[in-house]
Amino acid sequence: MILFSFDGTFDGLLTAVFDAYACKRFPDMLVREGEVLPMFYDELREVVTDEEKSGRVWRSLEKKMSREALSAIVASFLCEIPDYDIVLFRYLRKAVDSPVSIETDFSDPDVVEMTRMVRRVSGEALRVKQFVRFQKAVDGTYFGVIEPLYNVLSLAIPHFVDRFSSMKFLLYDKRRGFGYYHDGKDTLQVTLPEELSHIATGRLSPEMMDEEELLMQDMWRTYFKAIAIRERANPRKQRQDMPVRFWKYLTEKQSRQG
Repeated sequence: MILFSFDGTFDGLLTAVFDAYACKRFPDMLVREGEVLPMFYDELREVVTDEEKSGRVWRSLEKKMSREALSAIVASFLCEIPDYDIVLFRYLRKAVDSPVSIETDFSDPDVVEMTRMVRRVSGEALRVKQFVRFQKAVDGTYFGVIEPLYNVLSLAIPHFVDRFSSMKFLLYDKRRGFGYYHDGKDTLQVTLPEELSHIATGRLSPEMMDEEELLMQDMWRTYFKAIAIRERANPRKQRQDMPVRFWKYLTEKQSRQG
């Protein structure tokens, strides 16, 4: 069994594709740096990420695939599931080898799996857009925390920038330890200390909130309860439409603070 070890980045994966063709050795398994190696293998090759190499592979793909297919490849990689790396590697190899685009060849199991993963990632990005709840801080910045199943913040953030283009907001992925801050004009990726109370809990303390924020939260919870029809309550359907993993950051699912 041939192993390729790479740094876990998309450019690293594309570099692995380049190196495989260069040495005519194709991996049976991809391992991210820091992961435990399997007990038995025949060969281990370490891939050093190289933007020139990854760029050459990407330009080769651009000649054969639609813009939508290229976007899907990038989106699927955001699943962060290590076992998926080799699936995407095989997909990329087939895309490079094929004289025509393979993006609609659903007889191929790797194409099917890639398409399935794109749907999962895209679905999680949509749920982030639906279930983010911002809190207004005393300085006028809106603050929100999420812990999505996949690394989809980069897919979701353009939606918020477009919708709140003139507002200051910070949307933070607690699970991955980074977020995006929009100052009303520019958007920057930021990393904050985990020990900050509002990062640890996902909620601003009363002294950090705008003076009307608690009132607005109470009004939203009251509205949420008022529109609920008890006789039609369907907890199973609610959990399906509003996954439980989002509940701890939803204002309507929290008790009053302070």
